[in-house]
Amino acid sequence: MSQLLTPRQAGELLTLSSHKAIIAYLSSINVKSTNILQDELFIDGTFDDATRKKYEGLLERKWTSTMRLTRRLQELEATNSKLETQLQSAVTVRSHHDSTNWLPDAQPSHTLQSHREGITCMAFHPVYSSLASGSEDCTIKVWDWEYGQLERTLKGHRRPVLGLDYGGPKDQIRLASCSSDLTIKIWDPSNEYANVRTLCGHDHSVSAVRFLTPNGNLLVSVSRDASIRIWDILTGYCVRTIDSQDEWIRDIAPSLDGRFCVAVGDAQTGTIWDYSSGDTVARLLGHENKIECCVVAPIASHEYLAALGPNKSQEKGLFVATGSRDSTIKLWNERGQLIKTLAGHDTWIRGLAFHPGGKYLLSVSDDKTIRCWDLSQDGRLVKTVKGASHFLSCIRWGPILKQSGGTSHVLAIGSADSSVRVWM
Repeated sequence: MSQLLTPRQAGELLTLSSHKAIIAYLSSINVKSTNILQDELFIDGTFDDATRKKYEGLLERKWTSTMRLTRRLQELEATNSKLETQLQSAVTVRSHHDSTNWLPDAQPSHTLQSHREGITCMAFHPVYSSLASGSEDCTIKVWDWEYGQLERTLKGHRRPVLGLDYGGPKDQIRLASCSSDLTIKIWDPSNEYANVRTLCGHDHSVSAVRFLTPNGNLLVSVSRDASIRIWDILTGYCVRTIDSQDEWIRDIAPSLDGRFCVAVGDAQTGTIWDYSSGDTVARLLGHENKIECCVVAPIASHEYLAALGPNKSQEKGLFVATGSRDSTIKLWNERGQLIKTLAGHDTWIRGLAFHPGGKYLLSVSDDKTIRCWDLSQDGRLVKTVKGASHFLSCIRWGPILKQSGGTSHVLAIGSADSSVRVWM
């Protein structure tokens, strides 16, 4: 109780005024021999009516205040106990869900709101519970996705932020961002996200950036100037430029080993490039409108994608998914052969992400839905989730978390309503 009282209040409970209040209270209820108690408490002077009236209500007020504080303490302890139970329940559910078959439901764990314009891109820190989001408001915001709290806002770009990615050597993890202001910026998370480098060279809006390998220092960027550039983030130099002789390149996805890149855009075709030589490996022909996004399948998805291909079990290597304004998703092998078309969205496909367990492909669209496609069932649409009240613009999976009860995943969806929604 002493922790709830100020030093002054605690002291008053044992002061001379408290002793006088006791004498006044006993006198008011006609208790005899209060003069003896007065001597015992070393109170000098006489207790006339004026003195008694001054102190007789003091003891009651102090007792009432003490009781009120006691009730408040009990209420706070009950609330704390309830919150601890809810937190433990959430952790238990999250650590024991079936990580292979887990899919988002209608209610996200957190809705992150602070941007003033639509979300364009996101990236998860590979180690910490940090999620970066880029927006048309020209800012980057870094969130603690586990608690749903905003950690900081990064300002530096003068036009909308279009792409984000974390990567770099393990002891030098960096956040890369790109913008329609023609620049790429490198931010240092270990130094309060200081802008440590700005890369210039593109002649038009920089649409996307990706690290070629998660732990490497090479960064690939694509632009409306139809070029692909490879950068060394440690030196800031552009080490290779590939002129696609094409139109606006909107998205880029490196292969798992960093040898190849898949680029898509306004030409309605996707291209697999050997970045070291600049040669075209394969063309992805089949979409009937501009291609908005692409993603390379993880190894866990290969067995399911191989079963969809024309050569079935003989298929192996690189698999790619592309999403287009023609409302379809197409799955390809490394030779550029179309192995499956997934139709179900009502309008433009904006983002794609393979489930870390390998069994599903998730997509987001301007039709405001998240759609889940089961690759083990011939790419069948198995779940549709209403993602937001506005266009869904991007999707990213977070790092796989190893816990005592198993593994768990985190998924983020960005929307044109300026919100990021997180499922855990």
